[in-house]
Amino acid sequence: MGRRTASCSLFLFFTLFTTLQSPILAAKKSYVVYLGKHSYASEPSTTDLDRVTDAHHELLGSCMKSKEKAKQAIFYSYTRYINGFAAVLEDEEAAEISKHPEVVSVSRNQISQLHTTNSWGFLGLERNGEIPADSMWLKARFGEDVIIGTLDSGVWPESESFNDEGMGPVPSKWKGYCDPNDGIKCNRKLIGARYFSKGHEAAETHDSSNHTARDYDGHGTHTLSTAGGRFVSGANLFGSAYGTAKGGSPNSRVASYKVCWPRCSDADVLAGYEAAIHDGVDILSVSLGSGQEEYITDGIAIGAFLAMERGILVVASAGNKGPDPGVVGNVAPWILTVACSTISREFTSNVILGNNKQYKGMSFNTNTQPAGKFYPLINSVDAKAANVSSNQAKYCSIGSLDPFKVKGKIVYCTRNEDPDVEKSLVVSQAGGVGVILANRLIIQQIRPRAHFVPTSVVSADDGLSILTYVYSTKSPVAYISGATKVGTVAAPVMADFSSPGPNFITPEILKPDITAPGVNILAAFTGASGPTAVPGDRRRVHFNFLSGTSMACPHVSGIAGLLKTIHPDWSPAAIKSAIMTT
Repeated sequence: MGRRTASCSLFLFFTLFTTLQSPILAAKKSYVVYLGKHSYASEPSTTDLDRVTDAHHELLGSCMKSKEKAKQAIFYSYTRYINGFAAVLEDEEAAEISKHPEVVSVSRNQISQLHTTNSWGFLGLERNGEIPADSMWLKARFGEDVIIGTLDSGVWPESESFNDEGMGPVPSKWKGYCDPNDGIKCNRKLIGARYFSKGHEAAETHDSSNHTARDYDGHGTHTLSTAGGRFVSGANLFGSAYGTAKGGSPNSRVASYKVCWPRCSDADVLAGYEAAIHDGVDILSVSLGSGQEEYITDGIAIGAFLAMERGILVVASAGNKGPDPGVVGNVAPWILTVACSTISREFTSNVILGNNKQYKGMSFNTNTQPAGKFYPLINSVDAKAANVSSNQAKYCSIGSLDPFKVKGKIVYCTRNEDPDVEKSLVVSQAGGVGVILANRLIIQQIRPRAHFVPTSVVSADDGLSILTYVYSTKSPVAYISGATKVGTVAAPVMADFSSPGPNFITPEILKPDITAPGVNILAAFTGASGPTAVPGDRRRVHFNFLSGTSMACPHVSGIAGLLKTIHPDWSPAAIKSAIMTT
C-alpha cells in the first residue's frame, strides 16, 4: 500500500514538473500599426507598393527577430494612401513595436457597429411627387456621373435601385471593379463591389465561405440606395408608403465596399478606405462607428483624413446611443457627422374596441383583418402557457403563450427591451390574429415595424385604458385598422436614439455637424433575409423601413453628390460648409 502511494506521488511530481517546464503560449490579438503618410510624389508604381510591403515586413521583423514571422503575422499591408499594416501579435510584441520611432500608433483591431421615399420631398427636392423647376436635382442633373461609395455590409446587386437603364459609359477615371464571388454582377450604375474580411477573421469567428460583396444583412443595400439609388416606382413595404423610391443622387454611379460581417473591424475599414480612394470615389458614406476615440487610433478617422487629402468627402453617422450626452461618434473635424431626425410622415394602425372607443397606434402592416370585424381580446398574462411566469407572458416572450388560449384572438402585450416584431411572431405562432403592444414608459418613442400579424403599438396611457376595458367587459373584442398619413406631424424632431454631443476629444468643435431624415426610411433591401432581425422570418421584400443615424448619413451623402456634380472643383471642406450653412 505504501509503495503504491509513493509511486502516485512520484507520478504527480513529474506531471507537475513537466507542466511547469512547458512553454505557455501567449494569446495573440489583431492590431493596427499606423505609420502616418506615405512620401509618394505621385501615384505609386507597383515597385513602390512592393517596396512598402517589404518595409512593413522589415519593421515588424526587427521587433519579432524574424522577417518570416512578420510576413505570417501581417494580414493587411496598407501601401497606397494609408501607411501601416494590420497584424496578429502578442501584447508584448505590440508594446515593443509601439516604441519604434517610425510608428505613430498601435491600437487593437477595434470592432465597430453598423448604426442600423418621402424624405426627399421633405428636404425640398420634390413637391407632391413633382420636381419643381428650382430643384437641386435638375441643377445637378440628378448627380450625373458623381461616384458615391459606401463602407458597409455589402450590396444586393439585383435590386431595381441599381438598374442602369439609360445610363452612359462608366466614367473614365474609375479604376475599380466587381468581385464576382457569389454571382455578383456590376453594370453602368453599380460600378464596384468588393469585400474585406481578414480583419474580422482575425478578431472574431467568421464563416470563411462567405467571401463575397453580397449583402446578407440589408443595411448596406439600404444605405447605398438611399445615397444614390435610381427612381423605382411601386416601392412599398406590405402596401405601406406606396410610391417611388429614389436616392439623393439618382444618376450617380455607386460602389460598395463590404467591411461589415455585420460587425466591422478597423483593419477591414482601413482596407476599404484604401480601395475606395484608389478606385476614384467622389463621396464616401460611412454608416458605422464606435465611441469617441483618439484620432490616431480611430480607423474611421485615419481613413477619412487621407480621403479628405485627396478631395473625397467622408460623411459618417453619429451613432444610436442617445439620449445620454457625450456619446456621439465619428467626431474628427474632417468628417461630416450626421445626426438623425424625423420626417413629416407617420403610419397609423388604430385600435377600435367593442365599446366604440378608438386609440391611435402605429404599425407598417396593412390591415389583413376583414374590415370592421371584431376579434376576442385577451391580456397575454391570462394566456400564459404552463410552467412560465406571468412576467414572461406579460411581455409575450418566446414560448410564453398557450395556443389553446390565444387562437383566433387579438393579444394585448407590453413592450420591453425585446424586439417588438418578436412578440408579434410569438402571437402568430400561437395562432393569434393580432397584437396590441403597449408602451411601458409615457415618453418611450414609438417606431413601427414590419409585424407578422396586424399589430398596433399604443402609448402607455392608452394601453392602460385598453387593459381597463379588457377587465371591465365580459367579452372584450377589438379590431385593428391601418392607414398611412403623409405630412401630418411636426418635423423634424430629433430621434431619441440619435447620439448627441458634446465632443470630448476636441471640445471646441461641435458634433454632430448636421441632422437628416433617419426614422422610418424606405429603401432597397437584401433578398437574403426577412425585413426584421427575428430568426425565422422567412418573408422577403424588395424594400424595407429602417431607422437610425445610418439612414440619415446617406441622405447627406446624396446631397453632397449633387453639390459635387454642380461644383466639381469644390473641396470636401467647401461641400461640408455649404451643407451645414445653407
